[in-house]
Amino acid sequence: MPYLRVRIASANTTITSQQIATNLTRLAVDVLGKDAAVAAVDVKFTDPSDWFVGGKSLTQLNQTSFYVEIKITEATNTRDQKAAFVKQVFDTFAKLYGNVTPTSYVVLHDVASEAWGYGGKTQEYRYIAQ
Repeated sequence: MPYLRVRIASANTTITSQQIATNLTRLAVDVLGKDAAVAAVDVKFTDPSDWFVGGKSLTQLNQTSFYVEIKITEATNTRDQKAAFVKQVFDTFAKLYGNVTPTSYVVLHDVASEAWGYGGKTQEYRYIAQ
């Protein structure tokens, strides 16, 4: 598992949700060691005139921005893996869009294993059952 929530504000409408989901799933697998089969990605696009950095809209700035949240099970990744994920997500969006503002965010949430799960079973249950 992880669960990724993504918001993107860009005038460039040629990048698809599928491209975003594919790239983020690959990074979750390659950098964080997550299982692609249970990675969920929720992508939402926002009008750049409704996204502000320093009080100016992205339309005024002629920039793209994004916010990526990923929920992962606590204690399953190191600081270095998390730092690499943040960097590679930013680099991926910069490659896709080209005009990404540095004021774009990636947030990793460590969730206690007994506090979340999927398919009706917590991550704690899965760990113990192994």
